[in-house]
Amino acid sequence: MENPTPRSSHTFHIPVMGTGFTIDTPLRAAKYGISSVISLVDDTLIEQMRKFHCEQEGEPYEEITSRDEDARASRITAYLNLLDRLVTRQVEVLQGSPFEAGSEITRYYEMLPATPLKQTYHDMLTSDDPEEKADLQDRLRRMAVPGSIDVNIMSRGDSDAYRNGKKLPQEFSDAMAALRGYANSSLCSAIVFSAGMNPHLYSYVAKFDDFFPDSHGVLKKKIVLKVSDYRSAVIQGKFFAKRGLWVSEYRIESGLNCGGHAYATKGLMLGPIIEEFKQKKDQSIVQLHAIYMKALAASGRTPIELPHETRITAQGGIGTAEENELLLGYYNVDATGWATPFLLVPEVVNMDQQHLEKLLAATQEDVFLSDNSPFGMPFWNLRNSASEEARRRRIEQGKPGSTCNKTHVRFNTEFTEIPICTASRNYQRRKLQHLAEEGLTPDQIDLVREHVLAKSCICHDLGGVATVSHGIDPDATPAICPGPSIADFSKIATLKEMVDHIYARAPLPMSTNRPHMFIREIAIYADYLRDEVEWYSSGLLSRGANYFAEFKENLLSGIEYYRGLAQQIEEQQRQRFLDELGVLHEAIESILLVPHCS
Repeated sequence: MENPTPRSSHTFHIPVMGTGFTIDTPLRAAKYGISSVISLVDDTLIEQMRKFHCEQEGEPYEEITSRDEDARASRITAYLNLLDRLVTRQVEVLQGSPFEAGSEITRYYEMLPATPLKQTYHDMLTSDDPEEKADLQDRLRRMAVPGSIDVNIMSRGDSDAYRNGKKLPQEFSDAMAALRGYANSSLCSAIVFSAGMNPHLYSYVAKFDDFFPDSHGVLKKKIVLKVSDYRSAVIQGKFFAKRGLWVSEYRIESGLNCGGHAYATKGLMLGPIIEEFKQKKDQSIVQLHAIYMKALAASGRTPIELPHETRITAQGGIGTAEENELLLGYYNVDATGWATPFLLVPEVVNMDQQHLEKLLAATQEDVFLSDNSPFGMPFWNLRNSASEEARRRRIEQGKPGSTCNKTHVRFNTEFTEIPICTASRNYQRRKLQHLAEEGLTPDQIDLVREHVLAKSCICHDLGGVATVSHGIDPDATPAICPGPSIADFSKIATLKEMVDHIYARAPLPMSTNRPHMFIREIAIYADYLRDEVEWYSSGLLSRGANYFAEFKENLLSGIEYYRGLAQQIEEQQRQRFLDELGVLHEAIESILLVPHCS
């Protein structure tokens, strides 16, 4: 049985962006039925935002300091409970507003896509029967439900916690404390796990009753996995099912055509990946449900005879209504995620004026796949962000690296017993001093030095857009992490304008040279493969000989798949789509792999 609370009719959501971009987006979008995701990485920022919004809304505020018992989890619980209360209050006001031009409830229904509920709204507007009109309005008020206030945990971002130099028990690690903070909150929503599998964290979910079905078969809190391929989704789904936990959504994201951190597959493209989910979804649900039933019975819980709903959603690089409809219509995904375009919607996403102007002027060259992240994975970055300018300035002054105040990415023990962050001044100073001792050639030393100095304190700077915008820390140096599609947009948009763009009601102005999202993804992967080959040739990248051959073959196979998909591309764009596939095929064929791979 599913949750009897009706779901919003919107077919898109706003994914997590950084730590600060969407930290309070639910307060501006949820009342209109739009779901969004907030990051649980930075509990210091979360506490600052709780104080700010308590003061704005006249709510009592009592500080939770870093010295308090279980401070990280407590801060997260308190903030999420605040959001829950405030959004509930907003929806009550919206439901009570009149059906007239400009009212909140009118805005709610005007933004909905073409659905039976939207038709009910139009029936109410055109009804000449006062009694029928009143009945329809009562129904519409009840059906004006909020979007979900979802949260995100980077499974890989599970830094151990220390106090007075001593490591605390595992349940106080960053990811586990964040999970506990969400689990103890009043929210009825979903937690999104990203950045790979974390067995300890996943097992910890089973400690909290809200993730199990209640006596009516309802899941108060749901599990969402952000995945990049079908195989990993099934492996993780089985891991949860064996513990009596159900994965309610598999959120497929392009490995490289996205914003923020990028998780490169071995050249596997988004289209073929979603195609596999489309073809195998039903069989995987049957398989997982059998495991789930057995685990529930073994734990003494009532088995759920019919599987819970399992949603498949997709995100990464979507920029037009036509691409959106291709995913919803041809691939049958349940919803899509729109992230980067919303960076130009300050009505719902935090963005200071200075960086709004930089994003509006951004070209493809201004957005690059960088080495900035201390997590050690590719990270999309804006070349002229305040964070990047500050990083380069510190290098010029002979003081590379950042002070490490928040400690969320402390994983390196190369020089210290207690882990430190590779973006910290402490690490970079030591690493640069020891380069000469590592037996590297001069060229290798130059490459490693560049790689070391590229690291930036993103766990702090990604929150800068929120602290600057809200006047909490006007001197912050924000990091901005748009996907490459930011260069396609040239207008600051309102929420309604962006929603109308998504639903093809009033497209926003777009770059005429913009490639299809699938074409752009192939091009990004081709560039990534060239860079990988170059690093391998330098002797600094340890890859098996088969890695490059498999990567290249997957890219070429993806192109063949898209040639077969071309009939699904709108007619006026189809020939260009096919021509660009041909150009990319030749470019990828020309990539020379390392000698022993050829």
